[in-house]
Amino acid sequence: MLEIALTLLAVGCLGAVVYSYALYPGLLVAVAALAQGIRDIRYVLGKRERRNPGGGVLPAVAVVISAYNEERHIRARIDNLLALDYPRELLHVYVGSDGSHDRTGEILAAFEQATVHAHVFAENRGKASVLNDLVARTHEPILLFSDANTFFARDAVRRLVAHFRTPDVGAVSGELRLLRSNGDNQDSLYWRVEQVLKFFEARIGGLLGANGAIYAIRREFWVPLATDTICDDFCVAMSVAAAGQRLVYEPAAWAEEDTPDAISEEFHRRVRIGIGNFQALFRHPEYLFCTSVSTRFAYFSHKVLRWIAPHLLIVALFASLILASQSRLWLLLASLQIVAYAGAALLYAASLGGVRLPSLLRIPTFLFALNLAFLLASWRYASGNYRGSWKRTRR
Repeated sequence: MLEIALTLLAVGCLGAVVYSYALYPGLLVAVAALAQGIRDIRYVLGKRERRNPGGGVLPAVAVVISAYNEERHIRARIDNLLALDYPRELLHVYVGSDGSHDRTGEILAAFEQATVHAHVFAENRGKASVLNDLVARTHEPILLFSDANTFFARDAVRRLVAHFRTPDVGAVSGELRLLRSNGDNQDSLYWRVEQVLKFFEARIGGLLGANGAIYAIRREFWVPLATDTICDDFCVAMSVAAAGQRLVYEPAAWAEEDTPDAISEEFHRRVRIGIGNFQALFRHPEYLFCTSVSTRFAYFSHKVLRWIAPHLLIVALFASLILASQSRLWLLLASLQIVAYAGAALLYAASLGGVRLPSLLRIPTFLFALNLAFLLASWRYASGNYRGSWKRTRR
């Protein structure tokens, strides 16, 4: 019985990881194709859902940005927003400096435009606190969240708000384009894969969260954030989904920002995001139990399983090692796991040491770093070793 239980445990854990990374994308595409086929049939039969076009009147929009030590970008960022193809009187920018100790506050104070509302906070409290304060100062029906180092395409706001003409749309996420890195960080490649998944998840009505660089929600669905919240974009959008509203993905509304060259810099960002992931998982069970079937399917397959992937791999390895004493097959499988993890660890160590790896080897190196970050993040979340305030990186 013990051998059977360990076998099921090892196979189940490994299978869950393989499913999330390799099988889920194919299944998602198949489900999306089926959903599109059903929509086509409903259209032919004249039973498609009626959408209220809402007329051509543009809504007032509040762009909300929390900035910390962004003297390098903040002036250009606001100039970018002021130059967008959207009526100036309908686009108000609310930006707060979160206890910056560079010239961010000074630069913000120099803007004299009536539509730019700058707030310089003396204390570094964290992004969630600043967002709460800024949103409380807004009056516009649409809240558009972004970052200080992100730059919008000229028509991005128009493309986002067009979706709010449909009454059941509560949030719209744009697309973030990461500029290609010249170093060993493969986040831009990983992000392109994530964009594909996001597109098909949106097709089945299971869009997960939003792009923190460019997303908008209806003001009435804003829920104030816990002050130590890290993944604010995910939590804000998923709260909209838990309220029964649709999340829409609009890739034509795009923004861009840099990718860090060094995988070590990306690692620290991933650890912080990982802590935020575990916050969302344990603090907000409604994301898994109070959203649509499509959202629950995507959330468990794409997010939850990946967040716990390193834990599943460790459990599978220990089960394999126990079984290895009783079976040559499991001895081989355990050996392969150890070799794979050791090889990826060596590649990661070499990358940290400044070795420029061939392109093919950067992917397993990045995946190792990603899962190591999730493992460390889970420990830091469980031990309470984190803060809501931030340390600036290029992203």
